[in-house]
Amino acid sequence: MPPPNLLFLMTDQQRADTIEPHTPCQTPNLDRLAARGVQFRRCCAPNPICSPTRASLMTGLLPHSHGMVDVTHAVEPYRASLQPGLPFWSQVLHEAGYYTGYFGKWHIERSNRLEQFGFDVYDVEQYHQLAGLVEHRGPLLRQGVVRQKGYRDFLLYGVVDAPVEEAPEYRLYTAGIEFLQQAAARPDRPWALFLSTEAPHDPYVVPEAYFRRYNPADIPPPASFADDLSGRPGIYRRIQQVWRQLDWPRFAEATACYYAACSLIDDQVGRILDILDRLGQRENTIIVFTSDHGDYMGAHRLMLKGIPPFEEIYRVPLVFSGPGIAAGRQVEQIVSLLDVGATLVELTLGKPFPGHGQSLAALLAGQSTSRAAEAFAECHGQRFYYTQRILWRENYKYVFNGFDEDELYDLQADPHEMHNLAQETAYRPVLEDMARRMWAIIRETGDRNMLNAQYGMFRFAPVGPE
Repeated sequence: MPPPNLLFLMTDQQRADTIEPHTPCQTPNLDRLAARGVQFRRCCAPNPICSPTRASLMTGLLPHSHGMVDVTHAVEPYRASLQPGLPFWSQVLHEAGYYTGYFGKWHIERSNRLEQFGFDVYDVEQYHQLAGLVEHRGPLLRQGVVRQKGYRDFLLYGVVDAPVEEAPEYRLYTAGIEFLQQAAARPDRPWALFLSTEAPHDPYVVPEAYFRRYNPADIPPPASFADDLSGRPGIYRRIQQVWRQLDWPRFAEATACYYAACSLIDDQVGRILDILDRLGQRENTIIVFTSDHGDYMGAHRLMLKGIPPFEEIYRVPLVFSGPGIAAGRQVEQIVSLLDVGATLVELTLGKPFPGHGQSLAALLAGQSTSRAAEAFAECHGQRFYYTQRILWRENYKYVFNGFDEDELYDLQADPHEMHNLAQETAYRPVLEDMARRMWAIIRETGDRNMLNAQYGMFRFAPVGPE
Protein backbone atom coordinates (compact mmCIF):
# COMPACT_ATOMS: atom_id res chain seq x y z
CA MET A 1 0.00 0.00 0.00
CA PRO A 2 1.55 3.37 -1.00
CA PRO A 3 1.77 6.15 1.59
CA PRO A 4 -1.49 8.10 1.89
CA ASN A 5 -1.96 11.35 0.06
CA LEU A 6 -2.83 14.53 1.99
CA LEU A 7 -5.46 17.13 1.20
CA PHE A 8 -5.26 20.00 3.68
CA LEU A 9 -8.12 22.52 3.53
CA MET A 10 -7.79 25.70 5.57
CA THR A 11 -9.91 28.80 5.97
CA ASP A 12 -9.26 32.10 7.72
CA GLN A 13 -11.27 33.29 10.72
CA GLN A 14 -13.83 30.48 10.72
CA ARG A 15 -15.45 29.57 14.03
CA ALA A 16 -15.72 25.97 15.16
CA ASP A 17 -19.49 26.19 15.55
CA THR A 18 -20.05 26.92 11.86
CA ILE A 19 -19.78 23.17 11.20
CA GLU A 20 -21.64 21.96 14.29
CA PRO A 21 -25.21 20.63 14.24
CA HIS A 22 -26.86 23.46 16.18
CA THR A 23 -25.61 26.24 13.88
CA PRO A 24 -27.71 27.98 11.21
CA CYS A 25 -24.61 27.90 8.98
CA GLN A 26 -25.12 25.50 6.07
CA THR A 27 -22.07 23.30 5.37
CA PRO A 28 -23.39 19.98 4.02
CA ASN A 29 -20.10 18.91 2.43
CA LEU A 30 -18.13 19.45 5.62
CA ASP A 31 -20.90 17.66 7.49
CA ARG A 32 -20.38 14.65 5.22
CA LEU A 33 -16.63 14.87 5.65
CA ALA A 34 -17.04 14.84 9.44
CA ALA A 35 -19.44 11.89 9.20
CA ARG A 36 -16.67 9.91 7.46
CA GLY A 37 -14.01 10.93 9.97
CA VAL A 38 -13.24 12.49 13.34
CA GLN A 39 -14.37 15.94 14.43
CA PHE A 40 -12.58 17.58 17.36
CA ARG A 41 -15.02 19.74 19.33
CA ARG A 42 -12.41 21.44 21.52
CA CYS A 43 -9.51 22.34 19.28
CA CYS A 44 -7.73 25.51 20.41
CA ALA A 45 -5.67 27.88 18.30
CA PRO A 46 -2.30 28.84 19.79
CA ASN A 47 -2.89 32.51 18.94
CA PRO A 48 -5.91 34.65 17.94
CA ILE A 49 -4.44 36.13 14.72
CA CYS A 50 -3.28 34.78 11.37
CA SER A 51 0.50 34.68 11.03
CA PRO A 52 1.41 33.40 14.51
CA THR A 53 -1.10 30.57 14.31
CA ARG A 54 -0.18 29.62 10.74
CA ALA A 55 3.51 29.46 11.64
CA SER A 56 2.60 27.34 14.68
CA LEU A 57 0.50 25.03 12.51
CA MET A 58 3.42 24.33 10.17
CA THR A 59 6.17 24.06 12.82
CA GLY A 60 4.32 22.70 15.86
CA LEU A 61 5.90 25.50 17.93
CA LEU A 62 4.38 28.20 20.09
CA PRO A 63 4.84 31.73 18.71
CA HIS A 64 7.64 32.72 21.10
CA SER A 65 9.72 29.88 19.61
CA HIS A 66 9.16 30.51 15.91
CA GLY A 67 9.29 34.31 16.16
CA MET A 68 6.22 35.21 14.09
CA VAL A 69 4.33 36.87 16.94
CA ASP A 70 2.40 39.39 14.82
CA VAL A 71 1.01 39.47 11.29
CA THR A 72 3.59 39.74 8.53
CA HIS A 73 2.18 42.78 6.72
CA ALA A 74 1.38 44.89 9.78
CA VAL A 75 4.67 45.46 11.60
CA GLU A 76 8.39 45.90 11.10
CA PRO A 77 10.46 42.70 10.78
CA TYR A 78 11.93 43.00 14.27
CA ARG A 79 8.42 42.54 15.65
CA ALA A 80 7.52 39.42 13.68
CA SER A 81 10.23 37.48 11.89
CA LEU A 82 10.21 33.73 11.40
CA GLN A 83 13.29 32.09 12.90
CA PRO A 84 15.46 30.52 10.16
CA GLY A 85 15.93 26.80 9.83
CA LEU A 86 12.81 25.65 11.65
CA PRO A 87 11.43 22.26 10.56
CA PHE A 88 8.14 22.42 8.65
CA TRP A 89 6.10 19.24 8.31
CA SER A 90 5.70 20.07 4.62
CA GLN A 91 9.48 19.77 4.24
CA VAL A 92 9.43 16.38 5.92
CA LEU A 93 6.82 15.11 3.45
CA HIS A 94 8.68 16.58 0.49
CA GLU A 95 11.97 15.00 1.54
CA ALA A 96 10.13 11.65 1.80
CA GLY A 97 9.12 11.89 -1.86
CA TYR A 98 5.75 13.66 -1.77
CA TYR A 99 4.75 15.92 -4.65
CA THR A 100 3.62 19.05 -2.83
CA GLY A 101 1.48 22.06 -3.71
CA TYR A 102 0.27 25.16 -1.86
CA PHE A 103 -2.37 27.55 -3.18
CA GLY A 104 -3.93 30.49 -1.43
CA LYS A 105 -3.18 32.59 1.61
CA TRP A 106 0.31 31.95 3.06
CA HIS A 107 0.88 34.77 5.59
CA ILE A 108 3.53 32.81 7.51
CA GLU A 109 6.68 34.72 6.56
CA ARG A 110 7.72 37.51 4.20
CA SER A 111 9.60 35.93 1.28
CA ASN A 112 6.65 34.06 -0.26
CA ARG A 113 9.23 31.60 -1.64
CA LEU A 114 7.60 28.36 -0.64
CA GLU A 115 10.25 26.12 -2.18
CA GLN A 116 12.17 26.90 1.03
CA PHE A 117 9.45 25.12 2.96
CA GLY A 118 9.05 21.98 0.88
CA PHE A 119 6.55 22.94 -1.83
CA ASP A 120 7.11 21.93 -5.45
CA VAL A 121 4.42 24.20 -6.90
CA TYR A 122 2.61 27.10 -5.32
CA ASP A 123 0.69 30.28 -6.00
CA VAL A 124 0.28 32.68 -3.10
CA GLU A 125 0.85 36.11 -4.62
CA GLN A 126 -2.63 36.59 -6.04
CA TYR A 127 -4.18 35.76 -2.67
CA HIS A 128 -1.58 37.41 -0.44
CA GLN A 129 -2.74 40.57 1.31
CA LEU A 130 0.04 43.16 1.31
CA ALA A 131 -2.07 46.07 2.56
CA GLY A 132 -2.71 46.70 6.23
CA LEU A 133 -6.44 46.10 5.79
CA VAL A 134 -8.32 43.72 3.55
CA GLU A 135 -10.24 45.85 1.08
CA HIS A 136 -12.95 45.42 -1.53
CA ARG A 137 -13.33 47.60 -4.58
CA GLY A 138 -16.41 47.60 -6.76
CA PRO A 139 -20.17 48.08 -6.45
CA LEU A 140 -22.07 46.42 -3.62
CA LEU A 141 -25.78 45.61 -3.54
CA ARG A 142 -25.74 46.11 0.23
CA GLN A 143 -23.04 46.85 2.72
CA GLY A 144 -22.22 47.51 6.34
CA VAL A 145 -19.67 50.23 7.05
CA VAL A 146 -18.30 51.44 10.38
CA ARG A 147 -17.50 55.15 10.43
CA GLN A 148 -15.42 56.85 13.11
CA LYS A 149 -14.00 60.35 13.25
CA GLY A 150 -10.47 60.50 11.93
CA TYR A 151 -10.39 56.88 10.67
CA ARG A 152 -10.97 55.55 7.17
CA ASP A 153 -14.37 53.97 6.68
CA PHE A 154 -14.24 50.28 7.59
CA LEU A 155 -16.17 47.90 5.35
CA LEU A 156 -17.47 45.06 7.51
CA TYR A 157 -19.66 43.17 5.03
CA GLY A 158 -21.18 43.40 1.59
CA VAL A 159 -23.15 41.62 -1.13
CA VAL A 160 -22.09 41.60 -4.78
CA ASP A 161 -23.95 40.85 -8.00
CA ALA A 162 -21.51 38.27 -9.33
CA PRO A 163 -21.49 34.56 -10.07
CA VAL A 164 -19.61 32.20 -7.78
CA GLU A 165 -17.10 31.52 -10.57
CA GLU A 166 -15.73 35.03 -10.02
CA ALA A 167 -15.10 34.44 -6.31
CA PRO A 168 -11.43 34.02 -5.29
CA GLU A 169 -12.33 30.79 -3.49
CA TYR A 170 -13.71 29.25 -6.67
CA ARG A 171 -10.54 30.11 -8.59
CA LEU A 172 -8.38 28.82 -5.75
CA TYR A 173 -10.14 25.45 -5.67
CA THR A 174 -9.95 25.26 -9.45
CA ALA A 175 -6.15 25.51 -9.12
CA GLY A 176 -6.32 22.73 -6.53
CA ILE A 177 -8.36 20.53 -8.86
CA GLU A 178 -5.80 21.04 -11.63
CA PHE A 179 -3.03 20.01 -9.20
CA LEU A 180 -4.91 16.81 -8.33
CA GLN A 181 -5.42 15.94 -12.00
CA GLN A 182 -1.70 16.37 -12.65
CA ALA A 183 -0.75 14.39 -9.52
CA ALA A 184 -3.07 11.53 -10.51
CA ALA A 185 -0.97 11.03 -13.64
CA ARG A 186 1.86 9.88 -11.35
CA PRO A 187 0.20 7.14 -9.25
CA ASP A 188 3.61 5.97 -8.04
CA ARG A 189 4.23 9.23 -6.15
CA PRO A 190 2.14 10.39 -3.14
CA TRP A 191 1.02 14.00 -3.12
CA ALA A 192 0.19 16.63 -0.50
CA LEU A 193 -1.97 19.62 -1.41
CA PHE A 194 -2.65 22.64 0.83
CA LEU A 195 -5.55 24.98 -0.09
CA SER A 196 -5.89 28.11 2.03
CA THR A 197 -8.76 30.56 1.51
CA GLU A 198 -8.96 34.15 2.71
CA ALA A 199 -12.69 33.74 3.38
CA PRO A 200 -14.61 33.96 5.64
CA HIS A 201 -12.24 36.69 6.88
CA ASP A 202 -13.72 40.19 6.91
CA PRO A 203 -14.90 42.04 4.97
CA TYR A 204 -17.57 39.38 4.53
CA VAL A 205 -18.29 40.10 0.88
CA VAL A 206 -20.35 37.39 -0.83
CA PRO A 207 -22.31 36.80 -4.03
CA GLU A 208 -26.01 37.58 -3.71
CA ALA A 209 -26.98 33.96 -4.42
CA TYR A 210 -25.20 32.88 -1.22
CA PHE A 211 -26.51 35.76 0.87
CA ARG A 212 -30.06 34.77 -0.11
CA ARG A 213 -29.57 31.41 1.63
CA TYR A 214 -29.86 33.22 4.96
CA ASN A 215 -32.46 35.52 6.46
CA PRO A 216 -30.84 37.91 8.95
CA ALA A 217 -34.17 38.20 10.78
CA ASP A 218 -33.92 34.50 11.67
CA ILE A 219 -30.47 34.82 13.27
CA PRO A 220 -30.69 35.31 17.06
CA PRO A 221 -28.18 37.32 19.08
CA PRO A 222 -25.47 35.33 20.90
CA ALA A 223 -26.15 34.60 24.56
CA SER A 224 -23.38 37.05 25.52
CA PHE A 225 -24.51 39.89 23.24
CA ALA A 226 -25.63 42.08 26.15
CA ASP A 227 -22.41 41.54 28.11
CA ASP A 228 -21.03 44.90 29.30
CA LEU A 229 -17.65 43.22 29.96
CA SER A 230 -17.55 44.42 33.56
CA GLY A 231 -15.01 42.57 35.66
CA ARG A 232 -12.80 42.07 32.60
CA PRO A 233 -9.83 44.18 31.40
CA GLY A 234 -10.75 47.71 30.43
CA ILE A 235 -9.26 47.38 26.96
CA TYR A 236 -12.03 44.90 26.13
CA ARG A 237 -14.62 47.61 26.76
CA ARG A 238 -12.66 50.10 24.66
CA ILE A 239 -12.66 47.62 21.78
CA GLN A 240 -16.37 46.98 22.30
CA GLN A 241 -17.05 50.69 21.71
CA VAL A 242 -15.90 50.38 18.09
CA TRP A 243 -19.14 48.55 17.37
CA ARG A 244 -21.52 50.71 19.43
CA GLN A 245 -23.10 52.22 16.30
CA LEU A 246 -24.32 48.76 15.18
CA ASP A 247 -27.65 47.46 16.46
CA TRP A 248 -28.45 43.75 16.37
CA PRO A 249 -30.06 43.83 12.89
CA ARG A 250 -26.73 45.08 11.50
CA PHE A 251 -24.83 42.42 13.43
CA ALA A 252 -27.29 39.86 12.06
CA GLU A 253 -26.75 41.04 8.49
CA ALA A 254 -22.99 40.73 8.99
CA THR A 255 -23.51 37.24 10.41
CA ALA A 256 -25.61 36.25 7.38
CA CYS A 257 -22.78 37.36 5.09
CA TYR A 258 -20.25 35.46 7.21
CA TYR A 259 -22.35 32.29 7.08
CA ALA A 260 -22.78 32.80 3.33
CA ALA A 261 -18.99 32.90 2.93
CA CYS A 262 -18.71 29.65 4.87
CA SER A 263 -21.32 28.08 2.58
CA LEU A 264 -19.44 29.25 -0.50
CA ILE A 265 -16.29 27.56 0.80
CA ASP A 266 -18.30 24.44 1.60
CA ASP A 267 -19.44 24.24 -2.01
CA GLN A 268 -15.80 24.37 -3.10
CA VAL A 269 -14.96 21.58 -0.66
CA GLY A 270 -17.70 19.58 -2.36
CA ARG A 271 -16.12 20.23 -5.75
CA ILE A 272 -12.71 18.94 -4.73
CA LEU A 273 -14.11 15.91 -2.90
CA ASP A 274 -16.02 15.00 -6.06
CA ILE A 275 -12.79 15.18 -8.06
CA LEU A 276 -11.04 12.96 -5.52
CA ASP A 277 -13.79 10.39 -5.99
CA ARG A 278 -13.64 10.58 -9.78
CA LEU A 279 -9.87 10.14 -9.72
CA GLY A 280 -10.19 7.13 -7.42
CA GLN A 281 -8.01 8.85 -4.82
CA ARG A 282 -10.45 9.31 -1.93
CA GLU A 283 -9.77 6.04 -0.10
CA ASN A 284 -6.02 6.65 0.16
CA THR A 285 -6.16 10.35 1.01
CA ILE A 286 -6.04 11.92 4.45
CA ILE A 287 -8.26 15.01 4.43
CA VAL A 288 -7.91 17.75 7.04
CA PHE A 289 -10.17 20.75 7.46
CA THR A 290 -9.40 23.57 9.90
CA SER A 291 -9.04 27.34 10.32
CA ASP A 292 -6.44 29.59 11.93
CA HIS A 293 -8.80 31.28 14.41
CA GLY A 294 -12.43 32.28 14.77
CA ASP A 295 -14.53 35.46 14.86
CA TYR A 296 -16.53 36.97 17.72
CA MET A 297 -19.47 37.59 15.36
CA GLY A 298 -21.48 39.52 17.97
CA ALA A 299 -20.41 37.53 21.04
CA HIS A 300 -19.83 40.02 23.88
CA ARG A 301 -20.94 42.64 21.32
CA LEU A 302 -17.61 42.31 19.52
CA MET A 303 -16.61 41.60 15.93
CA LEU A 304 -13.54 40.15 14.20
CA LYS A 305 -10.83 38.86 16.59
CA GLY A 306 -8.21 40.26 18.92
CA ILE A 307 -7.22 40.61 22.55
CA PRO A 308 -10.45 39.56 24.34
CA PRO A 309 -9.63 35.82 24.55
CA PHE A 310 -13.11 34.36 24.26
CA GLU A 311 -13.84 30.89 22.92
CA GLU A 312 -15.39 32.27 19.73
CA ILE A 313 -11.92 33.18 18.44
CA TYR A 314 -9.79 30.46 20.03
CA ARG A 315 -11.94 27.41 19.31
CA VAL A 316 -11.49 26.33 15.69
CA PRO A 317 -12.89 23.53 13.51
CA LEU A 318 -10.70 20.46 13.10
CA VAL A 319 -11.79 17.44 11.06
CA PHE A 320 -9.70 14.47 9.91
CA SER A 321 -10.88 11.85 7.46
CA GLY A 322 -9.11 9.07 5.59
CA PRO A 323 -7.38 5.71 5.90
CA GLY A 324 -6.91 4.49 9.46
CA ILE A 325 -9.19 7.20 10.84
CA ALA A 326 -12.34 6.14 12.67
CA ALA A 327 -15.59 7.27 11.02
CA GLY A 328 -18.31 9.37 12.61
CA ARG A 329 -16.53 10.19 15.88
CA GLN A 330 -16.93 13.39 17.87
CA VAL A 331 -13.98 13.95 20.21
CA GLU A 332 -14.44 16.21 23.24
CA GLN A 333 -10.80 15.92 24.32
CA ILE A 334 -8.98 19.29 24.38
CA VAL A 335 -6.44 19.45 21.54
CA SER A 336 -4.45 22.16 19.79
CA LEU A 337 -3.49 23.15 16.26
CA LEU A 338 0.05 22.59 17.55
CA ASP A 339 -0.77 18.86 17.37
CA VAL A 340 -1.50 18.81 13.64
CA GLY A 341 2.07 18.57 12.32
CA ALA A 342 3.03 15.67 14.59
CA THR A 343 -0.22 13.93 13.62
CA LEU A 344 0.30 14.26 9.87
CA VAL A 345 3.90 13.08 9.90
CA GLU A 346 2.91 10.03 11.95
CA LEU A 347 -0.08 9.22 9.74
CA THR A 348 1.85 9.58 6.47
CA LEU A 349 5.38 8.45 7.33
CA GLY A 350 5.08 6.75 10.72
CA LYS A 351 7.70 9.14 12.13
CA PRO A 352 7.75 11.64 15.00
CA PHE A 353 7.81 15.39 14.36
CA PRO A 354 9.47 17.75 16.85
CA GLY A 355 7.67 20.65 18.48
CA HIS A 356 5.31 21.51 21.28
CA GLY A 357 2.40 19.44 19.95
CA GLN A 358 1.47 15.80 20.37
CA SER A 359 0.24 13.40 17.71
CA LEU A 360 -3.51 12.81 17.62
CA ALA A 361 -3.10 9.50 15.78
CA ALA A 362 -4.36 7.40 18.69
CA LEU A 363 -7.48 9.54 19.09
CA LEU A 364 -8.08 9.34 15.35
CA ALA A 365 -7.95 5.56 15.53
CA GLY A 366 -10.51 5.54 18.34
CA GLN A 367 -8.00 4.54 21.00
CA SER A 368 -7.79 5.93 24.52
CA THR A 369 -4.79 8.08 25.41
CA SER A 370 -3.13 9.41 28.53
CA ARG A 371 -2.61 12.92 27.14
CA ALA A 372 -3.39 15.80 29.47
CA ALA A 373 -6.78 17.47 29.06
CA GLU A 374 -5.23 20.86 28.36
CA ALA A 375 -4.13 23.33 25.69
CA PHE A 376 -2.03 26.49 25.78
CA ALA A 377 -1.93 29.71 23.79
CA GLU A 378 0.07 32.91 23.64
CA CYS A 379 -0.92 36.38 22.51
CA HIS A 380 1.72 39.05 21.97
CA GLY A 381 -0.73 41.67 20.71
CA GLN A 382 -1.24 42.98 17.20
CA ARG A 383 0.41 46.29 16.37
CA PHE A 384 -0.37 47.39 19.93
CA TYR A 385 1.63 45.19 22.30
CA TYR A 386 -0.17 43.09 24.89
CA THR A 387 1.02 40.01 26.74
CA GLN A 388 -1.35 37.12 27.38
CA ARG A 389 -0.93 33.46 28.17
CA ILE A 390 -4.00 31.22 28.09
CA LEU A 391 -4.41 27.78 29.60
CA TRP A 392 -7.33 25.42 29.08
CA ARG A 393 -7.35 22.61 31.59
CA GLU A 394 -10.38 20.33 31.80
CA ASN A 395 -13.32 22.70 32.42
CA TYR A 396 -11.29 25.74 33.46
CA LYS A 397 -9.72 28.48 31.38
CA TYR A 398 -7.11 30.80 32.84
CA VAL A 399 -5.94 34.02 31.17
CA PHE A 400 -2.78 35.72 32.39
CA ASN A 401 -3.02 39.37 31.34
CA GLY A 402 0.24 41.30 31.53
CA PHE A 403 -1.69 44.56 31.10
CA ASP A 404 -4.67 44.21 33.47
CA GLU A 405 -6.48 41.80 35.78
CA ASP A 406 -6.35 38.07 35.08
CA GLU A 407 -9.36 35.99 34.08
CA LEU A 408 -10.64 32.58 35.16
CA TYR A 409 -13.70 30.89 33.68
CA ASP A 410 -15.50 27.64 34.41
CA LEU A 411 -16.48 26.74 30.85
CA GLN A 412 -18.84 23.99 31.95
CA ALA A 413 -20.89 26.22 34.27
CA ASP A 414 -20.36 29.40 32.24
CA PRO A 415 -19.82 28.45 28.57
CA HIS A 416 -20.36 32.04 27.37
CA GLU A 417 -17.65 33.45 29.67
CA MET A 418 -19.78 36.03 31.42
CA HIS A 419 -18.36 35.63 34.94
CA ASN A 420 -14.69 36.19 35.69
CA LEU A 421 -13.85 34.10 38.76
CA ALA A 422 -10.27 35.32 39.15
CA GLN A 423 -11.03 37.65 42.06
CA GLU A 424 -13.34 35.29 43.93
CA THR A 425 -11.82 33.92 47.13
CA ALA A 426 -13.39 30.50 46.72
CA TYR A 427 -11.56 30.02 43.40
CA ARG A 428 -8.15 31.18 44.60
CA PRO A 429 -6.80 27.60 44.83
CA VAL A 430 -7.92 26.92 41.24
CA LEU A 431 -6.39 30.20 40.07
CA GLU A 432 -3.04 29.43 41.68
CA ASP A 433 -3.05 25.87 40.36
CA MET A 434 -3.69 27.10 36.83
CA ALA A 435 -0.93 29.71 37.17
CA ARG A 436 1.52 27.04 38.35
CA ARG A 437 0.73 24.93 35.30
CA MET A 438 1.15 28.01 33.09
CA TRP A 439 4.66 28.52 34.47
CA ALA A 440 5.47 24.84 33.96
CA ILE A 441 4.54 25.07 30.27
CA ILE A 442 6.49 28.32 29.95
CA ARG A 443 9.53 26.55 31.40
CA GLU A 444 9.07 23.42 29.25
CA THR A 445 8.80 25.43 26.02
CA GLY A 446 11.66 27.83 26.74
CA ASP A 447 9.64 31.04 26.96
CA ARG A 448 12.52 32.90 28.63
CA ASN A 449 10.98 36.34 28.30
CA MET A 450 8.20 35.26 30.64
CA LEU A 451 10.25 32.93 32.82
CA ASN A 452 12.90 35.53 33.64
CA ALA A 453 10.44 38.33 34.38
CA GLN A 454 11.10 38.35 38.12
CA TYR A 455 12.06 41.99 38.59
CA GLY A 456 9.84 43.89 41.02
CA MET A 457 7.63 45.47 38.37
CA PHE A 458 6.63 42.09 36.88
CA ARG A 459 5.54 40.17 39.99
CA PHE A 460 1.77 40.20 39.63
CA ALA A 461 0.82 36.64 38.61
CA PRO A 462 -1.15 34.69 41.26
CA VAL A 463 2.04 32.71 41.95
CA GLY A 464 5.52 33.07 40.51
CA PRO A 465 7.58 30.78 38.25
CA GLU A 466 9.70 29.31 41.03
